[in-house]
Amino acid sequence: MPRLEEVANVVLRVPSIVLLDLLYRWDVQAFAELLRPKQEEALWRRRALWHGYYLGHVLCVVVLLLPVRSLVRLYLYGLTLLLLFVGHQTARDYMRLEMEGEFQGAVYQDPVVLSRFVTALTGQIFVSTLCALLMKTKQVWLFCAPLLPLLARLCGLPLQALPVVNTFATSVTVVEVLYVAASHLLVPFHLAAAACREVAQGLEMYRLVALAMSLWSQLAVPVLFLVFWLVLFTLQIYSFLASSNSLLAQQGLLFIFLSSVAECCGTPYSLLGLTFTVSYLALAVLNLCKFYLLGYDAFQNGNVMHRGVTEGVTLLLLALQTGLLDLQILQRTFLLSIILFIVVTSTLQSMIEIADPIVLALGASQNRSPWKHFRSLSLCLFLLVFPCFMAYKIARFFHMDFWLLILVSSCMLTSLQVMGTLFVYALFMIELLQDAPLEKTDEIIYYVNAVSRVLEFLVAVCVVAYGTWESVFGEWSWMGASVIIIHSYFNVWLRAQSGWKSFLLRREAAKKINSLPRATRGQLRDHNDVCAICFQEMNVAVITDCGHFFHTGCLRKWLYVQDTCPMCHQPVKPSATEGPQPDGGERAEPEPIPEEQPPENADAEAAGRARTPGPSRTAEEQENPALAEPSRAGLLPEAVPSEGGKPMDPAGSRTPQPVSQGCTQ
Repeated sequence: MPRLEEVANVVLRVPSIVLLDLLYRWDVQAFAELLRPKQEEALWRRRALWHGYYLGHVLCVVVLLLPVRSLVRLYLYGLTLLLLFVGHQTARDYMRLEMEGEFQGAVYQDPVVLSRFVTALTGQIFVSTLCALLMKTKQVWLFCAPLLPLLARLCGLPLQALPVVNTFATSVTVVEVLYVAASHLLVPFHLAAAACREVAQGLEMYRLVALAMSLWSQLAVPVLFLVFWLVLFTLQIYSFLASSNSLLAQQGLLFIFLSSVAECCGTPYSLLGLTFTVSYLALAVLNLCKFYLLGYDAFQNGNVMHRGVTEGVTLLLLALQTGLLDLQILQRTFLLSIILFIVVTSTLQSMIEIADPIVLALGASQNRSPWKHFRSLSLCLFLLVFPCFMAYKIARFFHMDFWLLILVSSCMLTSLQVMGTLFVYALFMIELLQDAPLEKTDEIIYYVNAVSRVLEFLVAVCVVAYGTWESVFGEWSWMGASVIIIHSYFNVWLRAQSGWKSFLLRREAAKKINSLPRATRGQLRDHNDVCAICFQEMNVAVITDCGHFFHTGCLRKWLYVQDTCPMCHQPVKPSATEGPQPDGGERAEPEPIPEEQPPENADAEAAGRARTPGPSRTAEEQENPALAEPSRAGLLPEAVPSEGGKPMDPAGSRTPQPVSQGCTQ
């Protein structure tokens, strides 16, 4: 029953949106011009027409906002009224046929008259019984008024008396309907009062936004507009195909599809329906991408940004900014094709964001499953080729200008990002086949990603520059200005700030690493411990001012995030003595710390702290989870167990995203 109630909550509200859409499409001004006021009666009709037009909008909105149970009851009353109308129409048709036949005898004397009577009587009994079932009453006689003309004919009344009997039956039904309407006259006021009380209680308990979200969930707005638009689109496709069989051969399937979509977004209601439809389609594509890469494990942890919301909002903003609703059907079709091109590009970008960490984690792990590698590589190849194909098609279809060049460039950046992902994946696979890790792998990965980010930043700057130029020297609007401001902040300013901060952190970390003294072989032999970051043996290490030993690459990645020692959390400062010490020489002594002198067994205590963090470190790890598990935050490589049980050496500078659990299934 709950599932049936959810279906009814959506299906029963769709007719209200359909009526609102039809009222918006209806040119009431042109219809009112036909009733030019040559006399007072025509002027009154025009006023009544406009009042009925606005009243229709109000009634549709009220029906749309009704609770489910009240909505079901309203539909039951409406269906009963429709059945009574059908019953009276059937009785009227029977009476007309009897009067045309002019047979004055009993109904059982003529087989044709008897057959017609039995058919009409069966239909009237069925209608009366169905009305009683809908109203949940056993008093079937309340709905038997359409049977009166048939009973009069059965009793042998003359044919001239049948119209009088039929008029009396219609009057009885009208009186019953008026009585029911009068008895429920205060129901709308009771519903309005109950709604006001619920809104007041909701505002007391929650805020206005929470109340709006609750109403959004109760009305199931996304699914409601999705069903409405799909019904509209299905009818439009059917009308296109039924109108002319040669239209498909002349224009092609793609043009028919785009024209149907353009016809179904000519009103604000249908545009909202298209927005939610695109969102659900993008969500389905992204979920299919996750399922193809990871199987059923992909649905355990979902990303909020990968729910199709971005694609739907993008379509809605572009449609409002470009004035899609005000264009003719042909212009709307071409503009909609460009908007859908941008939406598909955004969906491909989301697919790359899903596939990139999975592919990199698969390359960094020692997973030997060919099927997993094939799925990841095949999806990457699709994301590499399909954007190029889209850019080629749209470049052939439209005249190339600066705005279209920006769109094509953003589409080509998608392929460039995939090439960077495949390049890093190849580095990981080559490194797995070698005994020792590659030199400066982390630096190579950083520069590959930096090239992609810089190109994305340049495209974003071009979009802002072109949009500003159009706003200043072209047509200016608040919608366009707001879109430019939002785009400038999120895609230009935040990207530039993040990139510059990352560059400064890396430069400072490299400066500190180069200034720290290198441990000699004797010091490593006396230390006799593993790196406290990656827990691997140390053949080459650096020594911090506080006397702790770390791998160079591990400490560099740590310093990319924060400038404190991973063990004691003291600031890591550049040492006065720079460069590596000669083999067998002595390392530079760290500056003494006045607050606390290191004990004689500092190395042993350092090893103990490497395995058992102190209370201060535990407290800081609770505040910042990246300190406890830096590999999960993408700061350090994660030790992924191999199939043979031997842990992988993550001492090399790899930075895959933390999705290896889905790749090792």
